[in-house]
Amino acid sequence: MSTAVRDGLRQEVLEANLAIPQAGLATLTWGNVSGIDREAGVFVIKPSGVPYEDLTVEDLVTVRLSDGKVVDGHLRPSTDTETHRCLYLAFPSIGGVTHTHSTHAVAFAQAHRDIPVLGTTHADTFNGPVPCTPDLTAEQCAKDYEYNTGRVIVDLLGEDDRRAVEVPGALVAGHGPFTWGATARKSLEHAIICEAVADIAIHTMALAPAAPPPRHLLDRHYTRKHGPDAYYGNTEAATRV
Repeated sequence: MSTAVRDGLRQEVLEANLAIPQAGLATLTWGNVSGIDREAGVFVIKPSGVPYEDLTVEDLVTVRLSDGKVVDGHLRPSTDTETHRCLYLAFPSIGGVTHTHSTHAVAFAQAHRDIPVLGTTHADTFNGPVPCTPDLTAEQCAKDYEYNTGRVIVDLLGEDDRRAVEVPGALVAGHGPFTWGATARKSLEHAIICEAVADIAIHTMALAPAAPPPRHLLDRHYTRKHGPDAYYGNTEAATRV
């Protein structure tokens, strides 16, 4: 059975997955990106355990959103597929999901700590701390573990789609970061930023354990990139003068 997806989605998902090791976010095959076609009711995801250097667009697996069934592909999908599916079902704004085991973000997850907002680098993307979930229970691990991994993130954010837009990532306790965005490519960008701000936070806290910046500074940096009054960057249609 084959399900068509929108033009460019499979290539976008492939390129985002290939960028994981290039960005230093994964050892071996420890990471995956997916992208969704909501109109078709399916998402495309990396296959399980395939080395990035061997990955091709034909290897990607298409999964039905409603029930998690594979509808196109000759390989098994990522073991994290059900986590991706849970996030897609909970947050309609999400167009892509990235999961990695990047060193500094995982350190916060293993310490059961949020990544705090300590400066403008963080506030440019995340309107608040990158939150860490509680531990999964024994029951959550014993049955439907991967779906429950997504569920603890959804419960943490309160199924609030607006919050998912403002804070496009979370840490699963003892596990690692999941990030998301409007596209697969954007979810990967948020994974790169998540790792960078985790690294910066560890260095900052080593120098000054309590170093909160003023709230007005953080708000200014978030709103200049996001929302109706954003003015950072240029659109493709911008005229050069």
